[in-house]
Amino acid sequence: MLRIGALISGGGRTVLNLAESFRRDAIPASIAVVIAHRSELAGVERCRSAGLSVEVLPRSLPSPLSPTQSLDDRIDVALADANVDLVCLCGYLRHFRVGQRWAGRTLNIHPSLLPEFGGHGMFGDHVHAAVLAAGASHSGCTVHLVDEVYDRGPILLQRRCPVLPGDDVRTLAARVYAEETLAYPEVVRRIATGELPLPIALSRSF
Repeated sequence: MLRIGALISGGGRTVLNLAESFRRDAIPASIAVVIAHRSELAGVERCRSAGLSVEVLPRSLPSPLSPTQSLDDRIDVALADANVDLVCLCGYLRHFRVGQRWAGRTLNIHPSLLPEFGGHGMFGDHVHAAVLAAGASHSGCTVHLVDEVYDRGPILLQRRCPVLPGDDVRTLAARVYAEETLAYPEVVRRIATGELPLPIALSRSF
């Protein structure tokens, strides 16, 4: 059973979709821990209500007892304590420190066809607005390996959808998200079944 650590910054729908897909499609994977930085995030309560273990790690240290421990260090500890095999960024807006420990073991899903409309500051509705402003005929989503640069890691899977006349950010976002709900579980399935063994070589894609 592949143990996944999921990091969220919002409503948690991506990690909840993963958990439901694992159950429905008998994918040999489970969400070992969900990490957030603010307890008031909607995703914290939603994930807990779904029976998932959630760790809230504030960006500032909770006490002076560990003055040299950074947020990245505390994330590493939480992932290690949960015996995580694979990290999945699920709408996580902060830079994730991959380092040697998580190289080839960290995935992200981005709401465009990378390398277009990616990079620092390009997330959520910002991406869909840029796609519409560019007059693109298609959009979609990209599952990719994470390295130390936003949205640069090797592409593992993409799913496309059309940009339709009359689309606005809301309608395009909904169509792209429908593809995300299929793409992310599929990549995790291939990893969990050994089709794509961990750690994934950064030069490899499919």
